[in-house]
Amino acid sequence: MSYYPQYPHTPQSSMYQDAPNPQNRLEVIGEGSVAAAPDQASITLGAITEDVSLQTAQTQNAAMVTNIISSLLNLNIPKQNIQTVTYRIDIEYNYADGIQTLRGYKVTHLLQVTVDRTEQTGTIVDTAVKNGANTVSSIQFSVKHPNAYYNQALTSAIHNAQQKALTMANALGVTLVRTPVQVQELSRQQEPTPFQPVMFSAVSAPATPIQPGELSISAAVKVQFTYY
Repeated sequence: MSYYPQYPHTPQSSMYQDAPNPQNRLEVIGEGSVAAAPDQASITLGAITEDVSLQTAQTQNAAMVTNIISSLLNLNIPKQNIQTVTYRIDIEYNYADGIQTLRGYKVTHLLQVTVDRTEQTGTIVDTAVKNGANTVSSIQFSVKHPNAYYNQALTSAIHNAQQKALTMANALGVTLVRTPVQVQELSRQQEPTPFQPVMFSAVSAPATPIQPGELSISAAVKVQFTYY
């Protein structure tokens, strides 16, 4: 006759009372940002000419841009750092009493100048203007190696998400499982230093003070946690 000892019955629910229910989830957005001093500037400038003759407008424009490039090379800016980014010819019309008549042609030639010394930005603008440039369409400051700053911002975003989830769990009176079940990196952002397009005249003016300020490199993550 076999004998099997009898053990008290343990309900299944009590055996797993400390295990998180996969349905119990918190989803939070974590954000982080890092301030970075710019170490690179990109200036877009050039010449716009207008004339009733397309050939005249082109000839004037070519002479102005040639002078601009020569003046920039005299600042010891490498030739490969000066690049044409826009060359456009527009036909312009006058409208009177519903009648369209040809007014002339507009030629636009824009150069992008990239330098590692941000303190040169004002000098570059002033030099170009003195040598024929009559438009500056943009100035952008950036960092040459943004990934190092972005990784710092990403780490901060993860910590921010954990803190948010912990705060929510405490408010709900539940226990958070600190290890997330899903982490999704959201689109990265770099906030540029704003600069409005400006038209310049050939009249002499004081030196242009352009301050690069600081860039804010941001990261964001979407994180899911479980709790019990």
